[in-house]
Amino acid sequence: MFRKYGPGLLFVSAVTYLGFQIHWKFEAVSPLVASLVLGVLIGNIISIPGSFAPGQRFAAKKILRFGIVLLGTQLAAEQIIELGGREILVVLVVVATTFSGTLWLGPRLGVSKSLSLLIATGFSICGASAIAAVDGVVDADEEEVAYAIALVTLCGSLAIAVLPILRNIVGLSDPHLFGAWVGASVHDVAQVIATSSTAGNDAVHSATVVKLSRVLLLAPLIGVISVWIQRPSAGITPRFPGRKAPLVPMFVVGFIVMVTFRTIGLIPDDWLTPLKKIEQWALAAALVGLGSEVKLRDLIKVGGRPLLLALTSWACIGTVSLLGVKYFA
Repeated sequence: MFRKYGPGLLFVSAVTYLGFQIHWKFEAVSPLVASLVLGVLIGNIISIPGSFAPGQRFAAKKILRFGIVLLGTQLAAEQIIELGGREILVVLVVVATTFSGTLWLGPRLGVSKSLSLLIATGFSICGASAIAAVDGVVDADEEEVAYAIALVTLCGSLAIAVLPILRNIVGLSDPHLFGAWVGASVHDVAQVIATSSTAGNDAVHSATVVKLSRVLLLAPLIGVISVWIQRPSAGITPRFPGRKAPLVPMFVVGFIVMVTFRTIGLIPDDWLTPLKKIEQWALAAALVGLGSEVKLRDLIKVGGRPLLLALTSWACIGTVSLLGVKYFA
């Protein structure tokens, strides 16, 4: 077992450590993004030995799913109850509109259905983690996954600078409302905290609660996708074609179980920080395994149309969430 997977896993672990070193030095840089970029650069600059491949793929698939399961330990049902009925409805509308609108527009812009699905999920739910989860059920190219993560990271980073500037222009001087807008429209959790912190602790709290309510929608959305792509009319290849699709993949079942355990108190609060660190390491290692197999020449061939789709999706989620927060929540 070690002879087969060991060399690749040692390589992935070393690169993941470098990714976290970058994160610790530059806190605004997500360790997931840093690890992915390092993986892509190393995979294109040097020739990685073929003996590393099994370990790289193990990280990109198995360790990824383990990370998604651990993501559930950070969420509890009372976080959604805290929102209230109107806010929950706004979150549902924002996610549904962004996901379906991006999925519809992508092929009309000449973007492949699989890449459109990755972008739609990343922008509507929780950025790189959601894209990685979809890659667990869809047979997307590594280049498409890397491109989708790059796009969601770009727009999320732009949000850190743009949304605080727009805050007073759009009439969200109330920190609670501004935080709700950030939580409903920004993708990665770290980006949500960075953006909302410009308006104080009340905004951060509001943004975090709304954002985590979006993350909780990851499980039902992946379940719907895993069933939908089994239909020939979907035009998307499942990761395991020919098999009868479960209602939800097993790693999503594990995610739901962890949310349940957290909700009923089986996961103590003092476990949350260590579990969060393990989750981040697992997802970062998975992205190293994924990124190290990406070839930039193939990534360039994807073209600029996905960028247009991403910017449109970002504008959609920002506008719909703003209207919901101002006039309905």
